Amino acid sequence: MRPPARSTGLLLWAALAVPVAAAGRLGLERTPLWAQLTGLAVLAAATALHRTWPATALLLAAAPGIATSPSFFTLSYGCAPAVFAFLLGLRGTATGVALLSFAAVAAAGTAKIAVRQVDPAAEWLVLMGTLLFGAVFPWLIGRYWRQSRELTAAGWARAEQLEREHRIIADRARLRERARIAQDMHDSLGHELSLIALRAGALQVAPGMAGAHRTAAAELRAAASDATDRLHDMVGLLREDDEPAPLAPPGESIAALIERAADSGLPVTLHRTDTTATSATTTRTTYRVIQEALTNAAKHAPGAPVTVEHAQNESGTTVDITNGRPRHRAGPAGSGTGLIGLRAGVTALGGSFEAGPHGEGYRVSANIPTRKTAGPDTATPGALFTSARRLAHRRVGVAFGAAAAVGAVLIGGAFAWYAYTKTHAVLTPTAYVALKIGTPLEETVPRLPDRTISDPPVDRAPTPPPPGTDCRYYRASGELFVPVDHFRLCFDKDDRHELLEKSVIPRPGTTDQVQEQRREWAR
Repeated sequence: MRPPARSTGLLLWAALAVPVAAAGRLGLERTPLWAQLTGLAVLAAATALHRTWPATALLLAAAPGIATSPSFFTLSYGCAPAVFAFLLGLRGTATGVALLSFAAVAAAGTAKIAVRQVDPAAEWLVLMGTLLFGAVFPWLIGRYWRQSRELTAAGWARAEQLEREHRIIADRARLRERARIAQDMHDSLGHELSLIALRAGALQVAPGMAGAHRTAAAELRAAASDATDRLHDMVGLLREDDEPAPLAPPGESIAALIERAADSGLPVTLHRTDTTATSATTTRTTYRVIQEALTNAAKHAPGAPVTVEHAQNESGTTVDITNGRPRHRAGPAGSGTGLIGLRAGVTALGGSFEAGPHGEGYRVSANIPTRKTAGPDTATPGALFTSARRLAHRRVGVAFGAAAAVGAVLIGGAFAWYAYTKTHAVLTPTAYVALKIGTPLEETVPRLPDRTISDPPVDRAPTPPPPGTDCRYYRASGELFVPVDHFRLCFDKDDRHELLEKSVIPRPGTTDQVQEQRREWAR
């Protein structure tokens, strides 16, 4: 049982409120009480909206952080955007909406950096890093988790579908097996009964037979013919049986089939040309064609000579069975289902089948082309599911890689700009000492760096700047990411712009050392 949505929201808000209260209580961040209460109210609104409007909840969660710090990095509200960005990816919000939300946060932070007129490179560097690792990456993790759950659910659904399809395929296989059994019984037993009728006909016309024996042979022949017809009508009962009873195909070769028919009294001749081997399916189909043709010849053209021409090569297998004019009274006409089944079997293999009168007799012809063995079908349901899973993982990997690449470019560019602005605003101590009070600005400029500091440490200056002056600030060292001393040069605002005051602004915690350095530089 899942907890109610209301209690889950309260727990989420309480978890996000802990850093806000802890940072103020421990003195890690100095925030007025009214600002803390406002931030907690905004987080409560974001918690209430994160299920229905996850993008709006993300923007609300980011608002206190931007209001507190333009770099978007705060101890009080730093985890809130990450949580709501993760929930944004988990809810399956459109990618465009999420990207617009991140762009809105970046634009708000950039605008505040520009308004504050501080060092834009360092602040924007921190803003982009916090946005990337504190919002974009959690959003991608949420998307990956959601896709993983969807793939798992789809996998179980696919497994159930495959199980149902397996049962359907098994039922169809049983039906096809029963139909094959019926066809085997019709062909095999019908052929044997036709040979029995042929032998009985030979006994009927044999010289020296008594009248009673001739009558018995005639009755045996008629009974075998009738049994063949009844077999065709009764074999359908097999398809109603629920128990599968596979019947192996006869292992008799074509030559053995011709020889056995000749021994039964059928005047048959085989002309065979074999230049290459053939598949088992083609051999079986050829055997059935010859067997059915010999059965029809023995039944409908008794005593007629039969010629079987069998040729197989690289292009395929061709078989022609031709019988002449019958010499005895033909049996009753059949239903023709045997030839219909043969035509379906041959055409299913891509071949052609013809059967009809030929001269004074009848001819059955079949041409079965050689078929190359198809390779294994890799597009199985399991392979398709695995491919979809790999595609989803690849998309997530590409998204993470793209985000990391963009972040690397942004951070690298910001770092390069930061390094450029800091290193090109360095006034060496030697150049500082060489500057004399009362020197005009135009004479001082050639000794000054190209740039000035945009975020001077005014609060650490030992004395306030003289009134009516324009002050410029420079770094005393080109070191990056470490506190350094700064120089302040103040020029008057009259026409000559003379240097009225120069001073050293110490780095944090080094006031005594700086005073000593000032005395050394003043000498």
